[in-house]
Amino acid sequence: MGMSAASSVSEAMKLCIFDLRRGQHEGQELDKILYFFPADLPFPTQLSVIGLSEGLITFTRIFSPEAPCEVIEAEKHSHVFYEAECDIWMVMVVEKSESEAIWRTAALRSVLKEVHSLFVMFHGSIRALLDREPSGGLTRTHLYYFIMDYLSDFLSGKKLHLPNFRDSLKERGMVQMLTIGREAALEVQSLVRVLESCAGCTQSYSLIMFQDLLVSTTLSPDDLVNLFTYTVMRLTPDALSAGASSWSYLRKGSTTSNASGSLLTSSTSVLDRYYSSRDTSPVGVRSYQVVRPLQHEKWSKGKDGFLVTDIWGTGVGSLSPSSPTIWLKQTEERMYLCAFQHRSLTIILFIPVTSVHNGEQGLPVVKQQILENASSKIIKVEEKLSRGWGGENAYHVSGYRYLLVDGDRYISRASPPGKVTTLTKDSLVAMSKLREEVDLEKSRAKCDGSDCEKDQEICIRAKNGAWVISRLTRGKELYMVLEKANETLLYASEAVEKFSDRYCSGVFSL
Repeated sequence: MGMSAASSVSEAMKLCIFDLRRGQHEGQELDKILYFFPADLPFPTQLSVIGLSEGLITFTRIFSPEAPCEVIEAEKHSHVFYEAECDIWMVMVVEKSESEAIWRTAALRSVLKEVHSLFVMFHGSIRALLDREPSGGLTRTHLYYFIMDYLSDFLSGKKLHLPNFRDSLKERGMVQMLTIGREAALEVQSLVRVLESCAGCTQSYSLIMFQDLLVSTTLSPDDLVNLFTYTVMRLTPDALSAGASSWSYLRKGSTTSNASGSLLTSSTSVLDRYYSSRDTSPVGVRSYQVVRPLQHEKWSKGKDGFLVTDIWGTGVGSLSPSSPTIWLKQTEERMYLCAFQHRSLTIILFIPVTSVHNGEQGLPVVKQQILENASSKIIKVEEKLSRGWGGENAYHVSGYRYLLVDGDRYISRASPPGKVTTLTKDSLVAMSKLREEVDLEKSRAKCDGSDCEKDQEICIRAKNGAWVISRLTRGKELYMVLEKANETLLYASEAVEKFSDRYCSGVFSL
């Protein structure tokens, strides 16, 4: 998404969350608002945006009762919809700029999906929070701080940058894996068994990362995507050392943390302003204890190698920080998050809260067992992976700029960001348009109930003469840019065949 220099955040993007079950009576309209960005917009403006969104949702349901509205394109704005939970909608309204107004609505919807999935992992479902406290104060407070911390990853100075055409060879909601040899894989399996024994229960799960890549996990696919995302955002060595998310589109920016603080500070009184405007909810925001797991610079590595944070506050009757916890979809229960780091290796053990004797007081025992029983294996695995690691350009293929997506396994692999930036704007714009076409075809197939996994191939000749190609087959997708202007379509097709045969086991070969 492009923004002109004169555009403010409020002009460029609005994001809201509202509940269709609330605020249906005159005088209670504010009750339906659960979150709004920018938060300092007047309430009539917020209600106008939400009222229009609600009207569009209701209108489109007349023609498509079973398939929720996903996007409405107006002359000056794109309206992106996501029904996060039943009757709870997230809507992003993005201004169309005359220059560089090229983005994929599917990429914007991925942002909405990601922030909701991460929120549920830490706080549980929005509906459950509303049921727990019908006034909505608790839910609004959690959503406000969580999403503001999330949006801080997209800030550069005072400008908010969302996924645009320059990110057309990236895919959110996917896991990037490290390719390892048989010998290293056996060592990793041995380490996983030791970690499970250290947990002392049959329902523990583990996640092992090297740099920003997945090595091994015992989590379900849905939980894996969320926890992989959070680990890369806040827990990997790069994230800890940079003080900023390495998952962000603005990698390792020095201004992110300061911008986050100013973003929150400028709207600190918004929730209090909301409560003071309602006679039915006199309790202010400061009455709620807020856990903010997406805060920057809140995780650090202890002397024993375990990662520590005070985000979860302190335990009752204790001066020590409370242990981090998350909700797993797989088991529908709360788990302790126990993270250990050795050089480039990050290991996370997830232990059911109900299985730890004496509550948090039992966690030091688990950590001690890890240090005693797994330290040597951790060191050995890290050394083997380091020797086999080819660096940040390990998955670069000379002459190609590509993105591989395995939708069935939530796995992707792409050309290194540094290599993608060598492409011209024309190539990236063409790829963004091509991916938009693919998104539309998949959406139509889904609506028609037809086969979404049928083989497809699209080739586009960009303005600069580059070939932009997509191939889809059996739930897998390949996107590629070939920037040699004099090449023929036959040459480009043969280049894709060679890539498929050598790096994809022939999956995309015709």
